[in-house]
Amino acid sequence: MADFYFLCIKFTGMTEVLDINITKVERSKLNDFNLQNIPFGKYFTDHMLEADYENGEWKNIEIKPYQPLLLEPSTSALHYGQAIFEGMKAFRNQKGEAFIFRPHDNFMRFNLSAQRMNMPEVSEELFIEGLRQLVDIDKNWIPAQPDHSLYIRPLMFGTDNMLGVKPSDTYKFLVILSPVGAFHAAPMKIAVEEKYTRAAPGGVGFSKNAGNYGASMLPATKAKQKGYDQVLWTDAFEHKWLQEVGMMNIGFIINNVFVTPALGDTILNGVTRNSVITILKDMGIKTEERRINIDEITEEYKKDGIQEIFGMGTAAVISLIEELKYKDIVLKFDTNNFTIAQKVKDKLNEIRNGLTDDVYNWMFKI
Repeated sequence: MADFYFLCIKFTGMTEVLDINITKVERSKLNDFNLQNIPFGKYFTDHMLEADYENGEWKNIEIKPYQPLLLEPSTSALHYGQAIFEGMKAFRNQKGEAFIFRPHDNFMRFNLSAQRMNMPEVSEELFIEGLRQLVDIDKNWIPAQPDHSLYIRPLMFGTDNMLGVKPSDTYKFLVILSPVGAFHAAPMKIAVEEKYTRAAPGGVGFSKNAGNYGASMLPATKAKQKGYDQVLWTDAFEHKWLQEVGMMNIGFIINNVFVTPALGDTILNGVTRNSVITILKDMGIKTEERRINIDEITEEYKKDGIQEIFGMGTAAVISLIEELKYKDIVLKFDTNNFTIAQKVKDKLNEIRNGLTDDVYNWMFKI
């Protein structure tokens, strides 16, 4: 299911403009803010989108000043984990026009997550038109510097005020915006996870639910204590079959072929991953989506068969990997020799910043 939706996405269009109650700030925080070299996810724009799900429908849709939420201690999501989110980015082209990168793909994946977590779906009108109006209001927050963007975070969580293990009857949908700079700009060091498990067949690994990320923090912390940036997750049974890295999908250039773990219910269907595969195919590079065993990687490394390793994700876009550790084996790479990863990143940036034709129709104009 998660693998299928990229093939069937089609924007049906909205027949009318979504009626959103809008309250703007009297004075923008941007007047006192420097958009250069911003840390990821620390600062937020002037406004946010909010909607409530009650009695089977979304209502109280509004854009208002960014502010704290008032929640009761019994709010169901705090106890039972019904919380999902997405991540995408907005950019500004050379003409100053604002665009969002592939929001309809994130919309479809958001609802896949909602289905898996037994939560209501969000309509295309609310999701796409809502974030379009929000980004339009705060488009001056889109940084103009290279490798900078406006990060968009839609989220939804259960809001019933009661204790009891059951799906919530009410939910809150939010979209918040954060200007961001480069994420993981330096090459990364990754440790292959041999003990902890991120996802198993039949679980929720393909969805962007909060629990996936909460469970990943202890292994990531242990890896950082040993000098590594993140872990490369493996399967739950043998801890041999590769899945994904922390917040990213992973790809290898092996004997001039791009190889990435095949999708399934344990791996997130990354929008950036899908974009990379599309660009690589157009570059004439053979691509394979298949099962990858860590033993294959170590053996190919011994034969100098691995030219590049890199992560793919919304936050980092392309993250070069200079070291991969598995048991007592340490695979080291000179990322200065990585050419394919850099070409793909340059192509993505050119499309997103309007420096080349958007032949894939990935950019959604605000």
